[in-house]
Amino acid sequence: MEQFIKDRFNDAILHEAAQRYGVEPAAVKMLDSFESFIFEFPRDGKEYILRIGHSHRRNQTLIEGETEWINYLAAGGVSAAQAIQSLNHKLVEPIADGHGGDFLAVAFVKAAGGPPRGRWTPQLYQTYGETIGRMHTLTKAYTAPPKRPHWDDPVFEFVNSFLPESENEIKQKYQEVCDYVRTLPKDSQSYGLTHQDAHGGNLFVDEAGRITLFDFDDCGYNWLVNDIAMVLFYMASAQEDKAAFAAEFMPHFLRGYASQCSLEPKWLREVPAFMKIRELELYAVIHRDFDVENIDNDWIANFMRGRRERILAGLPFIEFDFATLEPLLA
Repeated sequence: MEQFIKDRFNDAILHEAAQRYGVEPAAVKMLDSFESFIFEFPRDGKEYILRIGHSHRRNQTLIEGETEWINYLAAGGVSAAQAIQSLNHKLVEPIADGHGGDFLAVAFVKAAGGPPRGRWTPQLYQTYGETIGRMHTLTKAYTAPPKRPHWDDPVFEFVNSFLPESENEIKQKYQEVCDYVRTLPKDSQSYGLTHQDAHGGNLFVDEAGRITLFDFDDCGYNWLVNDIAMVLFYMASAQEDKAAFAAEFMPHFLRGYASQCSLEPKWLREVPAFMKIRELELYAVIHRDFDVENIDNDWIANFMRGRRERILAGLPFIEFDFATLEPLLA
């Protein structure tokens, strides 16, 4: 989160947001925050999440597009944390920041269950695939006027924004992979509104093994296969042998996916390009948020170890022949 946003946020804004959702400010509890301020609160015997972001990062139209799509997915059978209306019957509540901008408050039903850490099984891998597949089937039929950006919109520009001039070689690698991706065909069966960040930190699993997706803040128009690439990117990121993990995980995930959504098998060959884009984006965001010479976060430190050298050498994030998985989507 940019420092000026932190500086403009205060208790008065939080209190106003809480009142607009009919909850006492004292009942609102702060959670871990990254790009927005995240809180939870109880109301009428149920639990909700309150997210307060700034219009500098996402304007009101973008957030309306996010909440409308989430509720469309939930109505269509995807287990997603629905957005709820405020007391004013709004899905997005703007609150002036006193400097010409707005904080934008949104509330969601809190997902059931908890983080999937330590609970992954082949069956849960398959359920994961089913959840993403159902989302993609619905997005193919989504005809609302576009309110969300495409994958290469400036709102998603991290590499050139956050990397210093000393990293121009890395920026060139990013330009090359983006130029390649832009040559890929687009149609309603392969390209549409996607989550773009459906990793294990953005879902909960309940006691019945049901997955609920949340945090659609990065949703945008992209190739459907990008969501598949993002899932594998984060699932494999902490694995010592990423290729072996891909060989274990992907068959279960893709069987679940194929049971809910039809995707031409050839798209799996593009997974490395989309993982490379995320690898470069994450590399840039880490430069924004951390002192890269003194990282005190184990996951980030592990990701950055040798990362620059691998990127410059043109090595894939996972050295794996994704064409071998194509029969699973046939």
